Amino acid sequence: MIPCNFFSLQSLWLTENSYTLHLIMADSSKLTEVQIGQALGQWLPSSSILTTAESKRPYETDGLSAYRQMPYVVVLPATEKEVQAVLRYCYDQKIPVVARGAGTGLSGGALPHACGVLLSLAKLKEILEIDVQGCRVRVQPGVRNLAISQAVDSYGLYYAPDPSSQIACTIGGNVAENSGGVHCLKYGLTLHNIWRVRGFTMAGEAVEFGSEAPDSLGFDLMALITGSEGLLAVITEITVRVIPKPISAKVLLASFETVEQAGNAVARIIAAGIIPAGLEMMDALATRAAEDFVHAGYPVEAAAVLLCESDGIPEAVTEELRQMTQILQECGASEIRQARDEAERLKFWAGRKAAFPAVGRISPDYYCIDGTIPRRHLGQVLQRIHLWSKSYGLEVANVFHAGDGNLHPLILYDASIPGAFERTEELAGKILELCVEVGGTITGEHGVGVEKINQMCVQFGAAELEIFHGIKKAFDPAGLLNPGKAIPSLQRCAEGGRMHVHHNQLPHPELPRF
Repeated sequence: MIPCNFFSLQSLWLTENSYTLHLIMADSSKLTEVQIGQALGQWLPSSSILTTAESKRPYETDGLSAYRQMPYVVVLPATEKEVQAVLRYCYDQKIPVVARGAGTGLSGGALPHACGVLLSLAKLKEILEIDVQGCRVRVQPGVRNLAISQAVDSYGLYYAPDPSSQIACTIGGNVAENSGGVHCLKYGLTLHNIWRVRGFTMAGEAVEFGSEAPDSLGFDLMALITGSEGLLAVITEITVRVIPKPISAKVLLASFETVEQAGNAVARIIAAGIIPAGLEMMDALATRAAEDFVHAGYPVEAAAVLLCESDGIPEAVTEELRQMTQILQECGASEIRQARDEAERLKFWAGRKAAFPAVGRISPDYYCIDGTIPRRHLGQVLQRIHLWSKSYGLEVANVFHAGDGNLHPLILYDASIPGAFERTEELAGKILELCVEVGGTITGEHGVGVEKINQMCVQFGAAELEIFHGIKKAFDPAGLLNPGKAIPSLQRCAEGGRMHVHHNQLPHPELPRF
């Protein structure tokens, strides 16, 4: 067995054209998988420690399966104490740790470290407390998103954020990525639907963020931990907000002859002061794939389809539907159809939520990205994506949360064709940089992970990246939690040509643009 060498970044220097990193081996760098497993066996049963290639294979990738890396060791703790023990041991031995939920993430955020421990939280799946009067549910991170709504359904309550993967994704992963869903326009992202988060730092110190009070003193650290992609702490408990199910919910399906018309309709609806419960859009390719898969009754001849939902008291829903219908007509909708009953409403949404797997049925492989743009640029951006799709010879199916401008282009390719994935990555990068160009961001809910780390150099300047690294260092001084994800080094940005080097120095960083 050749031991894996754990390293820490000790020094670096600039050459004329690029940075060179010096990796100095740590004193405790010659531990094998078996030795680590035996050491962790002091606190975990042997069945919760995986060291063989066969047992570790399911953990080599998350939902971004184009990137794969076998973990060195996988552990599956079942209690907070076991999580804490693993972290303390790895901290003492300078072993990197990557926390993982259900592995449904789409940015490589849970991609294992080749020389590190993959810490799965799948066994922490208890619903600890349901407070009906307080509309709160306290859960462990391995609880599935949909299971929360199922647990409180008999009380007339539900958990609002509903990612397309809600049947499988876990609440811990939702917090790590600040997940949204098709109803996030009205009800917010994960951040807006949680009260409190508990976890441990890399050193095994217990930390809590937020509270069950309406507000808490000091800086808003809840917003910091939510969406931090496992870089700051390992989450072991979350208190979520559940809300009453609406009395009435109705959905309109509108079809358009061009995507520009649909995009203009989205902008007009929001500009009119209407905040629908859901406002989703699919282009022709995505619509046809979803219809063939789910048989939701979508008009497959349409260039674009909008789903517009209103919920609340019946009178308010009726008026909101009337206003949206008028706007859709004025924007050139060729057909407007209201779901006839609850079963058809759910079918409409089932088609939208199944769009990703549906596209997987028509292409050997696809690459899903997400970027967010101002709604007024929707038509312009989609037109540019269409032109690039032609020039690259790669079809793109567009599925997105149109109400908040969160795009999900799905780039279809065949990984067996030499160079196809590299062209796909290049096109994906151009789309994300276009989002920044028009005033948007490189991600809306999928996170940065390893997928978008180069585009972080486009989104942010040196001063901002230094602040991000400072926050990371405050929580994880040794840089052992999920290393290499989300926040690029200034050196990486310089090597990629995103920041220029003069006389062996980075230019003086500009002021942050948060």
